[in-house]
This record gives sequence, C-alpha cells and structure tokens, in this order.
Amino acid sequence: MPENESSNLENNLQKSRRGIYLLPNMITTAGMFSGFYAIVAAMDGRFEAAAVAIFIAMVLDGLDGRVARLTKTQSDFGVQYDSLSDMVCFGLAPALVVYEWSLISMVSLGWAKLGWLAAFIYAASAALRLARFNSQVATAEKAYFRGLPSPSAAGVLAGLVWAATDIGLTGESVVYVAFVLTISMGLLMVSNIRYYSFKEFNFKNRVPFVAILVVVLLYAFASIDPPKVLFLGFLIYAIFGVIYTLLGLRNRRRARMRGE
Repeated sequence: MPENESSNLENNLQKSRRGIYLLPNMITTAGMFSGFYAIVAAMDGRFEAAAVAIFIAMVLDGLDGRVARLTKTQSDFGVQYDSLSDMVCFGLAPALVVYEWSLISMVSLGWAKLGWLAAFIYAASAALRLARFNSQVATAEKAYFRGLPSPSAAGVLAGLVWAATDIGLTGESVVYVAFVLTISMGLLMVSNIRYYSFKEFNFKNRVPFVAILVVVLLYAFASIDPPKVLFLGFLIYAIFGVIYTLLGLRNRRRARMRGE
C-alpha cells in the first residue's frame, strides 16, 4: 500500500476513534427535544407550551454553534446534526403546531386540503431552504442570508400562536391570517430576498455607553409582553427584508436608466 494512502487511512481511523464532541451536540439534542416536545404539546392541545418550546429551541440553536466555536469543538458531524435538528424545530414543528391550532379548522369551511397543503408548503420550503444553505455555505455572502432564515419563519408562526392564545383568540377565529402567514413564510424561505444576518456584528468591540442603555430598554420592552413582542419582532424582520430588496431593485433600475 502506498505511503500516502496508508497515512490517510490511519488519519481516518483516528478520527473515527475520537467519536463526536459531547457539549455542542448535547445542546443540539436539547434543541431537537424542544422541537419534538412542541409537536407533542400541540397534539395534546397545549398550544402555548408548544409555541414556547419552539422559541426555546431557537435559543438553543443559537448557542450550540457558538459553544462549538468557543470550545474549538466544531465538526462536520455537528454541522449536519444541527441542520437535521433545524428541520425538526423550525420546519416540522411550526407547520404541525399551526396546523393543529388553526389550519385544521379549514375542514369546517370546506377547504380541508388547503389547510394541510399550507402546512406542507411551509415544511417543504424549510427543507429546501436548509438544503440550499448547506450547499452554498462556502460561497454565501456573510452579511446577508438568501431567503428568510428558518428560525425567523418559525418565530413568526410560533409567535402568532403564542400571542393569539395569550389574548384568548382561537385558531379558528384567525384561520385566514394563519393560512396567509404560513404560506408567506414558506415562500420567503425559498426566495432570493436578502436578510441581514448580523454575523458581522462583533460583540467584542467597544461600544458607546448609550448602546448598553438601548440593550437594557430592549430587554425591558420585551419583558412587558413577550408573546406580542416576539411575534411583531420576527414579523417586522420578515417584512423588512422584502422592503430592503425592493428598494435595492429600484435603486439599481434607476442607476441603469441614468447610465443609458
């Protein structure tokens, strides 16, 4: 056997013996558990708990990657495992929760198929969004996402369920809103609309004192009414990407007209 092939085989065997890194993958597993719990809670009719579980999964999804980078425990396995967890937490869970909470009531309206089709469009769009992101991660623009990120889309649907439940609205009473938002979030995920990623925001840099005050005010504002604040926050983020992209297209069109 050639020396190069022998050394490669030995390196692969050493990597296989190392196993997987425990800490970041434990956090990813906890996030997946939250997404799975959201589905089970929705099946039991506990929609507020289901929505909260999706937001908990969102927090854990933001932690696992950062923990892996801080502890230098990144791995290809962790990347793939995190993507599969995202599909459960931000693809299947929101689709099933909003279906059980609201879209299922379209049966009584005579549009049973539209309800589960809307949920399927969202779930399939989340899968396509994640697949596209994974395939283009090496060449993707760092400052912007292409298409609405799946956690943000899940935040809109989970926020809708949580906010409506908190103020006493039933899913049936807002079925048309839920239907439009479910399809819209699905289409935005697979669109080419640009969304700011916040990846270039460096938390290690020094900031003015007033910036800390703004953060405190944001926390205080969010604590006043978390369901409504989270729903409106993610909805504004989804809409802002559309507005930003349309303004960019208009500016480029004007620039071309001036060049002519």
